[in-house]
Amino acid sequence: MPGYIYSNQSSLWGEPEPIGFGTDEFCVREIPRNDANKIIRSKHYSGTIVQGSFVHLGVFMNNQNVGALQFGPAMNPASCSSVVTGTQQDEYLELNRMWLGDEAPRNSESRAVSYAIKFIRRTHPRVKWIQSFADERCGGLGIVYQACSFDFYGMHVNTFWELDGEWYHNKAMTIKDPNKRTAKEFNLQQNKERATPHELRQFRYIKWLDQRVKKNCTLKQQPYPKHYNDAGQKTKTN
Repeated sequence: MPGYIYSNQSSLWGEPEPIGFGTDEFCVREIPRNDANKIIRSKHYSGTIVQGSFVHLGVFMNNQNVGALQFGPAMNPASCSSVVTGTQQDEYLELNRMWLGDEAPRNSESRAVSYAIKFIRRTHPRVKWIQSFADERCGGLGIVYQACSFDFYGMHVNTFWELDGEWYHNKAMTIKDPNKRTAKEFNLQQNKERATPHELRQFRYIKWLDQRVKKNCTLKQQPYPKHYNDAGQKTKTN
């Protein structure tokens, strides 16, 4: 039976703190930021991390690490109140990155997301909703989130740039401040003529941890989009 996984060390209040959720056979568990970053940079199709991520969970099967999830603020953290009126920046999270290896069986993605949500409910009680975007490159239009009972709030088109096998959000092309720009972003800008732009759809999903705030959502809930791939196909990235 899935349940919380606790630290071997007692907290300041004398009780062990939860560090994960699941079973010995399959669970999500906190891992160091550097370990999560390494997994995402080497395995995720974007090859990039979101610097603001602060919830880092490894996915484990029989104690073998087979994936990672990273949660944090949106690219523009203050945009939360434009999605759900009145939301403070510590009252929501975005699933910034997710990757699972091929050794994880079918439905592992939705299982990992579900376990991660249970962990967040316990460890971040101020969080009222979680947002995620299904990228068109992943296929499935968000079947993972539909399986976890996220609500669907439409899609929009973003420009992404591809250069030497790496992908960048259009924002990477616009950052001019050298103190805020990474070396990779500078390289993209210097080689813009070689980079290929792609117009890709992104599908917005929201999981309501506090149903009372759903009425404050500024977006219109829509029916789930139909899948353009086999419903049994695994979606390994986010």
